[in-house]
Amino acid sequence: MEGRVLNSVFFGGGTPSLMMPETVAAVIEGAREIWPFANDIEITLEANPGSVEAGRFAGYRDAGVNRISMGVQALNDVDLRFLGRIHSVAEARAAFDIARNCFDRVSFDLIYARQGQDLTHWKSELTEALNMAIDHLSLYQLTIEEGTAFGDRYARGKLRDLPTDDSAADMYQATQEICAAHGMPAYEISNHARPGEASRHNQIYWRYGDYLGIGPGAHGRVTHRGQRYATETHRAPGAWLKAVSEGSGESLCQALPREDTAIEYMMMSMRLAEGMNIPRYTALSGQELPQDRVKDLVNLGMVTTSDQVIRATDQGRAVLNAVLRELLVD
Repeated sequence: MEGRVLNSVFFGGGTPSLMMPETVAAVIEGAREIWPFANDIEITLEANPGSVEAGRFAGYRDAGVNRISMGVQALNDVDLRFLGRIHSVAEARAAFDIARNCFDRVSFDLIYARQGQDLTHWKSELTEALNMAIDHLSLYQLTIEEGTAFGDRYARGKLRDLPTDDSAADMYQATQEICAAHGMPAYEISNHARPGEASRHNQIYWRYGDYLGIGPGAHGRVTHRGQRYATETHRAPGAWLKAVSEGSGESLCQALPREDTAIEYMMMSMRLAEGMNIPRYTALSGQELPQDRVKDLVNLGMVTTSDQVIRATDQGRAVLNAVLRELLVD
């Protein structure tokens, strides 16, 4: 990893805002000793919007953090309880105000298509969020997956009154239109930002750049001497600490086959409004995109193409998984 410049640091996963500012400062300083920092390095910390975490914001700023991402999730107390959150809307708003006073860049996330939510309620809530002097929003549709708490609850018949697929699709479309009208168009399927305020760290993922996963349960993608590697660390904190003391916290460092890197690049880059670089995909995969399928998708209004780039349209991003299935060469 020598000779590389560090462009971003992201404290995420779990509840990093439970860390003391001194710990955050020590991690940042440790990174600085290993890599030269970019002049405009972005250092983000995920935070719960509770009073304890908000009380540490000034300390995080002084430690070197320059961007906060807050897990608000809803601007409705009933829905916050449904989502298992312990903060209230009042606490979230107070924490946001404190963050705004400490940091130039603040983001928060909301979940929509929640239980009992309809299009009118979501439009009202989203407009309320956009009026909070925000410059970046992550807006995720509630999905029910097996093996999760919501999945188990759904299987037991305890998740009633979820929006229909058509209603959820209407909410997605309204999200794109309302955010764009407020000067925050989608630069990625679930992320909206004012010009210049996109998350640089997350763009590294979506552009399929290199990133190191450090800490319990972290994943990474690193290129060394032309080979792409997938890395994982031990999930249990105790096991991770023991492994670190013995030299490395990694539990896996696996060379990725050529076809896997091409698939990963497509799946990540097509999430972006800027789209996928076609020559890069060709170089990774060793083959061209299926031109007959590309033509069909263009005719359907799902993608647009040029010599260098293929990108999903607004309509295509709404059904991106279907678009990807067509593009992936058998």
